[in-house]
Amino acid sequence: MSTEAMSKHDLAMMEAEGQCPFSVEDVDLFAPGSQEYWFDAYRILHKDAPVLRIPGGGDTPDKDGFILTKYEDVARIVRDTETFPLNYGQRNAGQEVEREILMEEGHGDAIDAGLSLRPNMEQHRWHREQLTNPWVGAVGAGRNTEMITGFVNELIDRWIERGSVEYVTEFAAPLPQMVITTILGFPLEDMPTLRKWEEAQVRRFVFGSTHRNLLPEEDEAENARTLAAFHEYIGKHVREKRQNPKDDMISYLTQVEYGDEKRPLTDAEVVSVAYGMHIGGNETTQYALTAEAMVLAQKPDLAEELRADRSKVRFFVEECLRLYAPTQGLSGRRPIKDIVVQGVTIPAGSVIHLRYGAGNRDEDEYPNAEEIDLTRPSPGRHVTFGQGPRSCPGAGLSRLEQNIATNVLLDRLDDLRLAPGKNDLRHQPGVMLGLLELNLEFSER
Repeated sequence: MSTEAMSKHDLAMMEAEGQCPFSVEDVDLFAPGSQEYWFDAYRILHKDAPVLRIPGGGDTPDKDGFILTKYEDVARIVRDTETFPLNYGQRNAGQEVEREILMEEGHGDAIDAGLSLRPNMEQHRWHREQLTNPWVGAVGAGRNTEMITGFVNELIDRWIERGSVEYVTEFAAPLPQMVITTILGFPLEDMPTLRKWEEAQVRRFVFGSTHRNLLPEEDEAENARTLAAFHEYIGKHVREKRQNPKDDMISYLTQVEYGDEKRPLTDAEVVSVAYGMHIGGNETTQYALTAEAMVLAQKPDLAEELRADRSKVRFFVEECLRLYAPTQGLSGRRPIKDIVVQGVTIPAGSVIHLRYGAGNRDEDEYPNAEEIDLTRPSPGRHVTFGQGPRSCPGAGLSRLEQNIATNVLLDRLDDLRLAPGKNDLRHQPGVMLGLLELNLEFSER
């Protein structure tokens, strides 16, 4: 995120130094700078506090929050749509500020459409099958293969003769943005502005405090006004594409016959879907691409193994997704009844923070969990994208981008390595695991 877009609060979080925990009492997964020691904290929590209570961490100060770190608990809860129903108690105070301002700016219908389009699991299934899967799902994403491959090569062409690259800004960030911009049907020349809106969409998850991703109210308000302009932009394209459809996702959404009723989507509903696709199609894939390049640079023998047998690339991508989950955790589940997890009673309505990154490193589920093992059974069973009917709708597209990028890097670059003296491998703040920069050197094949 560009520093000119940061508030004093944001800058303070960027500059914070964390401390390595040695006991449960030392663990604070949400303290500024804690990202550098998350994996140490996970080992402690798995052993001594698989359910960690956060006193006063509920929706009101008299209620507690809970962090879950074991794979079996995280995987079970993400699949349980009865105890944790769709849209139950998911807004926090910051989201309410955003909602109020967007409604004042005339975008309340698009906000409401995000809920009304899929109020129950049956309509959630329709949403996936009819609206998003044809473009970004496991099967539909394949239609984008040629386009993604072209963008990967175009980006590499810009710096391959130089023999060095700052991988985040020159590849990992622009690639998914180019891809989702093209899928949605926005002009590529709008990418600088779209990038600012993307940063506004994820700002809460990067600079928000505590497990509830809370920004100062004035930052929330400023951010919401920025996002109001994005709603206007999407709405303009929706209206244009309804009259003059092209081969892109927004055009498709303006023409689709939705649900059992075979009805057209309203403009507000199309805006809602496109808005969600934009936030989901950028940052997380950027972090995954960066982590995979880092691993290839750190493990040259592994890179040669993959180059010699491309059937292993898919397993490499899944192992990197497991070890370096872009979204390490979210507080998006609240039970409608009391539940017991690892002997701890969690009252109905409690805020539960599911720590996907910790579940993926659980030794009870993954022997030698901190090692890359290309022979693990069912490599995609990690919880990086969730599991079950509410898993990430764009997982298919993200996986495709990562597989193509890895294969093309292996095709075109030799001796990929970390640039000496130019990497501290520090991460951005927030709940997402994203390197701030990655400086690489290489030889052209």
